[in-house]
Amino acid sequence: MNANLLALGAIALWASLAALGVALSHVPPFLLTGLSLLVGSLIALPLSRFDLRRWRVPMSILGLGVYGLFGFHFLLFIALRHAPPVQANLVNYLWPLGIVVMAPLFLPGMSLTVRHVIAALIGFAGAALAILGGAVGAGEARWAWGYLPALASAFIWASYSLLTKRVQAFPTAAIGGFALASGLLSLLCHVGLEPSVSLSTRDLLLIAILGLGPLGGAFFLWDAALKRGDARQIGVLSFLTPLLSTLTLLLVRGERPSATVGVAALMIVGAAVMATRQPR
Repeated sequence: MNANLLALGAIALWASLAALGVALSHVPPFLLTGLSLLVGSLIALPLSRFDLRRWRVPMSILGLGVYGLFGFHFLLFIALRHAPPVQANLVNYLWPLGIVVMAPLFLPGMSLTVRHVIAALIGFAGAALAILGGAVGAGEARWAWGYLPALASAFIWASYSLLTKRVQAFPTAAIGGFALASGLLSLLCHVGLEPSVSLSTRDLLLIAILGLGPLGGAFFLWDAALKRGDARQIGVLSFLTPLLSTLTLLLVRGERPSATVGVAALMIVGAAVMATRQPR
């Protein structure tokens, strides 16, 4: 399957994350992440033909997977607790720009063209408009130390995505092991940092959807896309994530998209077309 289509599949699943997060906002974040990642790890079973030996990877690669899946969510949740959520989310969405700009640093033989730089900047500007234009009552921006972990989480996901293309090749089914280890670490964080809660049947159903979608299936599609495609193009396509996430959240809340979100859509789609267009 085409790499860009696989990436768009991951992006579509990530677009539901904000809406599902709102529906489960009463569940402590590390508990939510841990349970969702454990559910997501089950996707690897059919991919590996129920042979867990296909999950085996060198410890260095497992460490890279935990660095990406656990490190990203750990820092993101800290950021959302210690900075205005809309602005923290915007800083976190620097990761697509990071993929585009850092690709030549992490991947030998890859160069960064002026076209990719311009597309990345336009895409990030569109992402900013999508988030801020879709926010209701966001208030004025102010400095908070939580922006630092938001920036760090963006760097982690961008570098993880690029490093998976540089390390020894591993099967996509191994993402199940990454999710399992990261989920267990998240649950340990829950035990040590969060109060215990009771979950309803509805909560468990939504957590299962979250695990099979944005905190599960998306990671497998993302890995498959990176294995097949150009990281710079995929990075620019990723700017669709905040746009689709904002639109989904507005739809769930029964609100109309603003004109700003419409402008953001044009900017993001234009940037994606610019970055993915093959030179003559």
